[in-house]
Amino acid sequence: MLVDLSHPIADGMAAYPGLPPAIVGPILDHDASRDRYQGKAEFYLGRFEIACNTGTYLDAPFHRHRDGDDLSQVGIERVAGLPGIVIDAPDEAGAVPLDLTGKDLTGKAVLVRTGRDEAWDTDEYWAASPFIDADTATSLLDAGIALLGVDFGNVDDTTDPERPVHTGLLAAGIPIVENLRGLSGLPGSGFRFTAAPLAVVGGATMPVRAFAEVPG
Repeated sequence: MLVDLSHPIADGMAAYPGLPPAIVGPILDHDASRDRYQGKAEFYLGRFEIACNTGTYLDAPFHRHRDGDDLSQVGIERVAGLPGIVIDAPDEAGAVPLDLTGKDLTGKAVLVRTGRDEAWDTDEYWAASPFIDADTATSLLDAGIALLGVDFGNVDDTTDPERPVHTGLLAAGIPIVENLRGLSGLPGSGFRFTAAPLAVVGGATMPVRAFAEVPG
């Protein structure tokens, strides 16, 4: 079974606060394209212009570190078919506690499930958000995780300009996925997680079609 974990992107959709909204539309719509094909066929030829921090997106190391891997250098094995584990945390303002006791996180995509995605597309989503603190990020690094994903807007405390979670994980080459949705449909473990971005040379972040492969 496949579980979609990403937000659809639509024209006018808001990006990360402070960035411009998405523009999605035609270069030529079906009617306007017919002259190209002598009236015998029609195609919708589309375009989009979006801030790369729109919807559900992945951060490559280059997002934080100028000498880090960009999107084209993040190998597909780092973002696709990863063994996944869900860790539940409360949907509350401030650093969320993550119980890592006894969990084997080596090589896994760790997905933090708070339920904040239920407030998506509202002002509440971005207000008083959960985040991961620096000590927890260090624990995740020490545990050897392969990827960190969250169902809220930023892994870091946005009042801290040092951004320790982005700084530490991306320095270690660990991709970060923000604004996941639908983690309520996943078991605690035993699934495979994929969040593959376009391989953009010089790209730092990119929306993804994130999904999980759940047995049965």
